[in-house]
Amino acid sequence: MKNQNYLIENGVNVQASLDLFGDIETYNQSIVDFLTDAEEKIRLLKEYKEKGDMSNYSIQVHALKSDAKYFGFDKLAEMALDQEMKSKANDMFYISSHYDELEEETNRAINITKVYLGQLNEEDVKVEVKLVDVTPKDKTILVVDDSEVIKNFINKLFNDKYDVLQANDGKEAIDIIKQGVSNKLVGVLLDLNMPNVNGFQVLDFFRNNNLFDKIPVSIITGVGSNDLVAKAYDYPIVEVLRKPFNENDIKRVVEETVKRSL
Repeated sequence: MKNQNYLIENGVNVQASLDLFGDIETYNQSIVDFLTDAEEKIRLLKEYKEKGDMSNYSIQVHALKSDAKYFGFDKLAEMALDQEMKSKANDMFYISSHYDELEEETNRAINITKVYLGQLNEEDVKVEVKLVDVTPKDKTILVVDDSEVIKNFINKLFNDKYDVLQANDGKEAIDIIKQGVSNKLVGVLLDLNMPNVNGFQVLDFFRNNNLFDKIPVSIITGVGSNDLVAKAYDYPIVEVLRKPFNENDIKRVVEETVKRSL
């Protein structure tokens, strides 16, 4: 194919790229490398994201940003720059929340490149319609944390598998449980340091109402005191996970917690 108009029609800044490469022949030869490198970079970025390895994530997303800019994929370059800045700030929760957008735009650039190089037919490039799954889940987890970032992060990871209920503090958590959802609850992720009613008061509620055998609880906390963490283990909880944690950490803890309900 190699039709410049196709690139321009799909938002590729061809002129800026030609200012760098000098002529279209050099651009055509080099964009083959962009295709191979972009596919490998997005694979590595997903791996580093799940591990919470923000150092290597930053290196890879910087390289993706540079390559995207060289070949005129300005939107992808802007998104990669944003992710680079957040990864350098070690903001793994932001990275996880916005990673899907970066992957989608990278795949769009890859498909445009494949069509341009004649490796893919234009009519084969479909616009993927993401349907919202409204099917009620038969299992529910409750996330109790005063941080919207944490609650949204966990919801994004698990809302395809569980109904994810959220509580801003211990009082809301207790109210939710009193409303009769406990028969569907297969796990609670509980912060310790919260306003109004803290995590230890929730643990006392569980103990006083004999709920631990029915609803397994794991602690997610940013408290720095080892004594407080040790105090949490005075209750029959499953595990304590300290913040900041990554996707692999929280997935492991959630699955371990849910297993106790079976």
